Amino acid sequence: MADIAHTVHVALGDRAYDILIGDGLLDAAGEILAARFPGRRYGIVTDDNVARAQLPRLLASLDAAGLGHSEIVLPAGEATKSWNLLGQAVEGILAARLERGDLVIALGGGVIGDLAGFAAAIARRGMDFVQMPTSLLAQVDSSVGGKTGINSPQGKNLIGAFHQPRLVLADLATLDTLSPRQFAAGYAEVVKYGLIDDEDFFFWLEEHRADIFAGGPARGEAIARCCAHKARVVIADEKEMGVRALLNLGHTFGHALEKDTGYSDRLLHGEGVAVGMVLAHGFSARLGLAPSQDTGRIAAHLKASGLPTTLGEIPGTLGATEALMDAIAQDKKVSRGALTFILTRGIGQAFIEKNVDPGAVAAFIEDMRD
Repeated sequence: MADIAHTVHVALGDRAYDILIGDGLLDAAGEILAARFPGRRYGIVTDDNVARAQLPRLLASLDAAGLGHSEIVLPAGEATKSWNLLGQAVEGILAARLERGDLVIALGGGVIGDLAGFAAAIARRGMDFVQMPTSLLAQVDSSVGGKTGINSPQGKNLIGAFHQPRLVLADLATLDTLSPRQFAAGYAEVVKYGLIDDEDFFFWLEEHRADIFAGGPARGEAIARCCAHKARVVIADEKEMGVRALLNLGHTFGHALEKDTGYSDRLLHGEGVAVGMVLAHGFSARLGLAPSQDTGRIAAHLKASGLPTTLGEIPGTLGATEALMDAIAQDKKVSRGALTFILTRGIGQAFIEKNVDPGAVAAFIEDMRD
């Protein structure tokens, strides 16, 4: 049996599920699934990178447990979150003759988790699915909470559904195959939890960052603490009508930057979030809400982690401020046309601010280009 180091329970009544965290969980997945979901078949949705690095381990485990399965392999990258490839995933599920009572497995990072979860939500009018996140970003954030979806030319994650997984298996060993850039991008989401409302966690990260990056015991603890934090928020506000919006700290700026860079390798999601969190703290400081030294402290920690923290560090030429503002205006937190931002009064003191002045935001972005 695998080494399950941490278990986090997401208590959502009859849709409750566990997040299992530990080494070797892909190798034990067949045994775990057979015990929890007897008699099911599985449709595995993954990307071509993860198919090479991790899929053989999962297939061997499913075969050893005698579980039937089929595989749908999609291209890697943010551009995969499209209507075309969503359709390919759904048609693959149907072509495999998977029934409504069977399960979809999302094996990959945030892109695959979002797309496969959405495919499960709409195939046969709703199938159960299991998240098997293989990136740090997915293990601490996107695999938990039931947000699924794809991107639109109008903006990021504007098409989708809330559809909770039945189980999350976070195999720490998969993180050893990530590039330093991909790991750092995921770490931005780890830092986010400390900046929202847990300054002690941020201070702990400052002390344990090296151990997390080296794969020491702090890595599993950090992931478990992030998952527990997100579970609490999701239980309180599953459909993001209130406090769950705090989890989007840095994302309003970040998503606009991702759209401007064409959802390409110019700017990974976590890198956009890193820049966005620094901008959110800087904008809060400009409004007199937060101490400016906190912005510098946050930027220093992210920079030491290998992340960009300024607009000038984004490769290539950014679009006009007007284009960035257009993307911000399409953000999911916009209500009746009014801009809503996650601002802060300092480290661990984020809050939701409605009716933010677009002119002030545009002027701030212009100044940050220098």
